Amino acid sequence: QEPLMESGGGSVQAGGSLKLSCEVSGYSASRWCLGWFRQYPGKEREGVAALSTARGPLYNDDSVKGRFIISRDNAKNILYLQMNNLEPEDTATYYCGAVGDLVCLSTDWLTRTRWHLWGQGTQVIVSS
Repeated sequence: QEPLMESGGGSVQAGGSLKLSCEVSGYSASRWCLGWFRQYPGKEREGVAALSTARGPLYNDDSVKGRFIISRDNAKNILYLQMNNLEPEDTATYYCGAVGDLVCLSTDWLTRTRWHLWGQGTQVIVSS
């Protein structure tokens, strides 16, 4: 089994909600910084949110604050991204990533190349 496996993507109308899941296998999710990135066609993967063991939830910018909520179920070893009030601009492929928590102690977590473990991605399509 892949160490990170996303699910929960799909198609939804603007204003709707989706909840993405990332199942972590082979190690304890609570000991790493886990995060969600998204990638638009032809663009670089960009950070959306991360969950640092030391700092808690981290969000990239105001475009997702208040709409997206990152959380983790340590018992199930699953990372979540609750996405509410979705907008067409949220249409992208969403990836789950893992990195040592040291990276998430600063804005380094926004740097895609600092993350060393990725899932296969799940697509989100938001129609207007």
